Amino acid sequence: MAQPPRVVIIGAGPAGVRCAQTLVAAGLRPTVVDENRRDGGQIYRRQPDNFSRSYATLYGTEAERAQALHASFDALRDQIDYHPHTLAWNIADQQVHVACDERASALPFDALVICAGATDRLMPVKGWQLAGTYSLGAAQIALKAQACAIGRRIVFMGTGPLLYLVASQYIKAGANVAAVLDTSPLAGRVAALPKLLARPSVLLNGIALVASIKRAGVLVLTGITPMEITGDADTGVQGVTVSDAGGGTHTFACDAVATGYHLRPETQLADLARCAFHFDQETRQWLPEVSEEGRTSVPNVYLAGDGMRVLGADAAEIAGRLAAMAVLKDLHLNVDDVQAKQLRIQRATMERFRKGLAQAFPWPAQQVAQLPDETIVCRCEAITAGELRRAVCEMGAHEANRAKAFSRVGMGRCQGRYCGHAGAEVIASAAGVPVEQVGRLRGQAPVKPLPIAAREEKAA
Repeated sequence: MAQPPRVVIIGAGPAGVRCAQTLVAAGLRPTVVDENRRDGGQIYRRQPDNFSRSYATLYGTEAERAQALHASFDALRDQIDYHPHTLAWNIADQQVHVACDERASALPFDALVICAGATDRLMPVKGWQLAGTYSLGAAQIALKAQACAIGRRIVFMGTGPLLYLVASQYIKAGANVAAVLDTSPLAGRVAALPKLLARPSVLLNGIALVASIKRAGVLVLTGITPMEITGDADTGVQGVTVSDAGGGTHTFACDAVATGYHLRPETQLADLARCAFHFDQETRQWLPEVSEEGRTSVPNVYLAGDGMRVLGADAAEIAGRLAAMAVLKDLHLNVDDVQAKQLRIQRATMERFRKGLAQAFPWPAQQVAQLPDETIVCRCEAITAGELRRAVCEMGAHEANRAKAFSRVGMGRCQGRYCGHAGAEVIASAAGVPVEQVGRLRGQAPVKPLPIAAREEKAA
């Protein structure tokens, strides 16, 4: 009797759950590897077992979707091989290398679906290395998984829907929010309206979210330029200084800052799988090349969810189903082509909305390029913008990996996740070349730190 296909799914967020559900419905038993202790991903992260907050409190307008996804995964538990709290740290030779605590092993696959999700896209600002500076995602995790705020008085700074979502969640939880500071000009949102109207209900939810923040008495400033996060090494963050669209300066006292500039797909595993990438002009970042169904340039490797394009949780669910259908078709198993077509149509609408978001909340490339020399770009290695510019101008490092070798930017434990995009903008500006010509930092295994005691065992 032939061995059933070995399908491995990395990630148990919206994309991974719907992918597994579709494969199970077709009679397969996929392996699901997830770095988190429980399913849901970041957007629908589950609260600890001893917490009892309601879905409405935790997820707001997304409560129904979160509950449905969690219920779907609970129903799948006996029909999948589930590996929670397990890091997928490398992909090589048709195997996914994983580690859980000090145990490491390799999972062979006939088909691999990477649903790695996305993380905050960060812009350095002078002083962002001070204690009390968090990403928006980290601030959200503190609230959802630990039921605590990141500070007593908090400034939210950046751009994109997540900025307003997390700020509103903190306000709802009773936290003291000093201000919401957005680098995107209001005019950009007006110009993006034709695309944003592709999903009118989502657009209205966003408008209502901003209105609720203002009703709570929190100042919202748009078109700002971050100047400095003030404080010292002993006490951490003490304030934030920005300039407004008219050139005026504003300083806000606070002991914590949550920052983020929309999201960036987690693409390191796709890189290690040798998937081809292309430069996306709209978001000024390198993204994996994928078909509508999630097929990559590498046979039997598929991508789904925000790990290939940041479209949001509901689009990630669609992408997970489409990727599963692509796997089934490539394994010569039955697929409902009518349903697949309907899902592709829905996803196309979401793609138009994504382009609207990119236009409404752009990555502030010019602000990054003009960072003062003393600003730390790479927090892991404490590399300043000035040091990076010297690597470009004095050593000829006009390419990302060459600049990394000369300056150590991106060589720390995050491997450039949080400084790579900003570093590329600084390099491009100093070299006088388009940012796509700078290239991207190559992925390295392990994608995240492993315990030094971890030893790989042969899979059973």
